[in-house]
Amino acid sequence: MDAKILCLGVLSRNPCSGYEIRKAFEEGPFLHCQDVGFGSIYPALKKLTQEGLVVCREEQQVNRPDKKVYHITPKGRQALFDAINQPPAPDRLRSDFLFVMFFSDLLTPGQLDRLIGQRIEHHRNLLSAIDGIDPTNPTERFVRNYARAIHQAAIDYLESSQHEIIGAAFQRDVAE
Repeated sequence: MDAKILCLGVLSRNPCSGYEIRKAFEEGPFLHCQDVGFGSIYPALKKLTQEGLVVCREEQQVNRPDKKVYHITPKGRQALFDAINQPPAPDRLRSDFLFVMFFSDLLTPGQLDRLIGQRIEHHRNLLSAIDGIDPTNPTERFVRNYARAIHQAAIDYLESSQHEIIGAAFQRDVAE
Protein backbone atom coordinates (compact mmCIF):
# COMPACT_ATOMS: atom_id res chain seq x y z
CA MET A 1 0.00 0.00 0.00
CA ASP A 2 1.18 3.49 -0.80
CA ALA A 3 2.91 5.39 2.05
CA LYS A 4 0.54 8.32 1.52
CA ILE A 5 -2.49 6.14 2.25
CA LEU A 6 -0.74 4.59 5.25
CA CYS A 7 -0.07 8.08 6.65
CA LEU A 8 -3.68 9.13 6.02
CA GLY A 9 -4.85 6.04 7.90
CA VAL A 10 -2.84 6.94 10.99
CA LEU A 11 -3.85 10.60 10.78
CA SER A 12 -7.52 9.64 10.48
CA ARG A 13 -7.28 8.44 14.09
CA ASN A 14 -5.66 11.62 15.44
CA PRO A 15 -3.13 14.31 14.49
CA CYS A 16 0.49 13.12 14.62
CA SER A 17 4.04 14.06 13.85
CA GLY A 18 6.05 12.03 11.36
CA TYR A 19 7.80 10.36 14.29
CA GLU A 20 4.46 9.37 15.83
CA ILE A 21 3.30 7.94 12.50
CA ARG A 22 6.44 5.78 12.40
CA LYS A 23 5.82 4.63 15.99
CA ALA A 24 2.27 3.56 15.04
CA PHE A 25 3.85 1.07 12.61
CA GLU A 26 6.75 0.08 14.86
CA GLU A 27 4.91 -0.62 18.09
CA GLY A 28 1.40 0.76 17.84
CA PRO A 29 -1.89 -0.37 16.36
CA PHE A 30 -0.43 -0.79 12.86
CA LEU A 31 2.50 -2.96 13.97
CA HIS A 32 1.19 -5.99 12.10
CA CYS A 33 -0.09 -4.17 9.01
CA GLN A 34 2.79 -2.64 7.10
CA ASP A 35 6.36 -1.47 7.50
CA VAL A 36 6.91 2.14 6.59
CA GLY A 37 10.05 4.09 7.40
CA PHE A 38 10.96 7.73 7.76
CA GLY A 39 12.35 7.66 4.19
CA SER A 40 8.79 7.08 2.96
CA ILE A 41 6.80 8.94 5.62
CA TYR A 42 8.28 12.42 5.21
CA PRO A 43 8.08 12.51 1.39
CA ALA A 44 4.50 11.20 1.66
CA LEU A 45 3.58 13.90 4.18
CA LYS A 46 5.09 16.55 1.91
CA LYS A 47 2.98 15.33 -1.05
CA LEU A 48 -0.14 15.01 1.11
CA THR A 49 0.34 18.61 2.26
CA GLN A 50 0.86 19.82 -1.32
CA GLU A 51 -2.31 17.99 -2.41
CA GLY A 52 -4.34 19.50 0.44
CA LEU A 53 -5.00 16.11 2.02
CA VAL A 54 -3.29 17.12 5.28
CA VAL A 55 -2.31 20.36 6.92
CA CYS A 56 0.73 20.88 9.07
CA ARG A 57 0.86 22.99 12.20
CA GLU A 58 3.96 23.67 14.20
CA GLU A 59 3.74 23.23 17.95
CA GLN A 60 6.27 24.88 20.19
CA GLN A 61 8.25 22.68 22.56
CA VAL A 62 10.39 23.60 25.52
CA ASN A 63 14.13 23.36 24.76
CA ARG A 64 13.43 21.59 21.47
CA PRO A 65 12.71 22.58 17.89
CA ASP A 66 9.09 23.14 16.96
CA LYS A 67 7.18 19.91 16.34
CA LYS A 68 5.33 19.52 13.04
CA VAL A 69 1.93 17.96 13.66
CA TYR A 70 -0.14 16.82 10.69
CA HIS A 71 -3.94 16.86 10.59
CA ILE A 72 -6.05 15.11 7.99
CA THR A 73 -8.43 17.32 5.98
CA PRO A 74 -11.89 16.37 4.73
CA LYS A 75 -10.31 15.91 1.28
CA GLY A 76 -7.76 13.56 2.92
CA ARG A 77 -10.53 11.55 4.60
CA GLN A 78 -12.19 11.14 1.20
CA ALA A 79 -8.90 10.00 -0.35
CA LEU A 80 -8.49 7.44 2.46
CA PHE A 81 -12.09 6.27 1.99
CA ASP A 82 -11.56 5.91 -1.77
CA ALA A 83 -8.33 3.97 -1.24
CA ILE A 84 -9.71 1.50 1.29
CA ASN A 85 -12.71 0.85 -0.94
CA GLN A 86 -10.40 -0.69 -3.54
CA PRO A 87 -9.59 -4.40 -3.24
CA PRO A 88 -6.30 -4.77 -1.37
CA ALA A 89 -3.36 -6.30 -3.16
CA PRO A 90 -2.71 -9.92 -2.25
CA ASP A 91 -0.44 -10.37 0.74
CA ARG A 92 3.11 -11.28 -0.22
CA LEU A 93 5.39 -13.19 2.06
CA ARG A 94 8.99 -12.13 1.71
CA SER A 95 11.30 -13.87 4.09
CA ASP A 96 15.06 -14.09 4.32
CA PHE A 97 14.47 -16.99 6.72
CA LEU A 98 12.58 -18.97 4.08
CA PHE A 99 15.30 -18.28 1.53
CA VAL A 100 17.96 -19.56 3.93
CA MET A 101 15.85 -22.60 4.77
CA PHE A 102 15.51 -23.36 1.06
CA PHE A 103 19.25 -24.04 1.13
CA SER A 104 19.20 -25.81 4.48
CA ASP A 105 21.02 -28.77 2.96
CA LEU A 106 24.14 -26.58 3.16
CA LEU A 107 23.76 -26.09 6.92
CA THR A 108 24.66 -28.30 9.86
CA PRO A 109 22.00 -29.67 12.21
CA GLY A 110 23.27 -27.27 14.89
CA GLN A 111 22.93 -24.27 12.59
CA LEU A 112 19.42 -25.31 11.62
CA ASP A 113 18.43 -25.81 15.24
CA ARG A 114 19.73 -22.32 16.08
CA LEU A 115 18.03 -20.68 13.09
CA ILE A 116 14.69 -22.29 13.82
CA GLY A 117 14.99 -21.45 17.52
CA GLN A 118 15.73 -17.83 16.67
CA ARG A 119 12.75 -17.70 14.33
CA ILE A 120 10.46 -19.13 17.00
CA GLU A 121 11.77 -16.48 19.43
CA HIS A 122 11.18 -13.79 16.78
CA HIS A 123 7.52 -14.81 16.45
CA ARG A 124 7.13 -14.99 20.23
CA ASN A 125 8.50 -11.44 20.51
CA LEU A 126 6.02 -10.26 17.90
CA LEU A 127 3.20 -11.98 19.78
CA SER A 128 4.30 -10.22 22.93
CA ALA A 129 4.28 -6.86 21.15
CA ILE A 130 0.87 -7.58 19.65
CA ASP A 131 -0.48 -8.61 23.04
CA GLY A 132 0.74 -5.26 24.38
CA ILE A 133 -1.63 -3.45 22.04
CA ASP A 134 -4.98 -2.84 23.68
CA PRO A 135 -7.64 -2.69 20.97
CA THR A 136 -10.20 0.03 21.49
CA ASN A 137 -12.93 -1.45 19.29
CA PRO A 138 -13.99 -4.68 17.54
CA THR A 139 -12.21 -3.68 14.31
CA GLU A 140 -8.86 -3.27 16.05
CA ARG A 141 -9.45 -6.48 18.00
CA PHE A 142 -10.13 -8.38 14.74
CA VAL A 143 -6.92 -7.08 13.11
CA ARG A 144 -4.83 -7.77 16.21
CA ASN A 145 -6.20 -11.29 16.59
CA TYR A 146 -5.68 -12.08 12.90
CA ALA A 147 -2.01 -11.03 13.17
CA ARG A 148 -1.73 -13.01 16.38
CA ALA A 149 -3.12 -16.12 14.68
CA ILE A 150 -0.54 -15.85 11.87
CA HIS A 151 2.41 -15.63 14.28
CA GLN A 152 1.05 -18.40 16.50
CA ALA A 153 0.61 -20.62 13.45
CA ALA A 154 4.24 -19.99 12.48
CA ILE A 155 5.39 -20.97 15.98
CA ASP A 156 3.22 -24.09 15.97
CA TYR A 157 4.51 -25.16 12.56
CA LEU A 158 8.17 -24.57 13.42
CA GLU A 159 7.90 -26.39 16.73
CA SER A 160 6.06 -29.38 15.29
CA SER A 161 8.09 -29.70 12.08
CA GLN A 162 11.63 -28.69 12.96
CA HIS A 163 12.54 -32.31 13.69
CA GLU A 164 12.00 -33.19 10.01
CA ILE A 165 14.58 -30.80 8.59
CA ILE A 166 17.05 -31.20 11.45
CA GLY A 167 16.68 -34.99 11.24
CA ALA A 168 17.35 -34.88 7.50
CA ALA A 169 20.52 -32.86 8.18
CA PHE A 170 21.68 -35.46 10.75
CA GLN A 171 21.07 -38.27 8.26
CA ARG A 172 22.96 -36.37 5.57
CA ASP A 173 25.90 -35.82 7.92
CA VAL A 174 25.96 -39.52 8.88
CA ALA A 175 25.85 -40.57 5.22
CA GLU A 176 28.81 -38.33 4.37
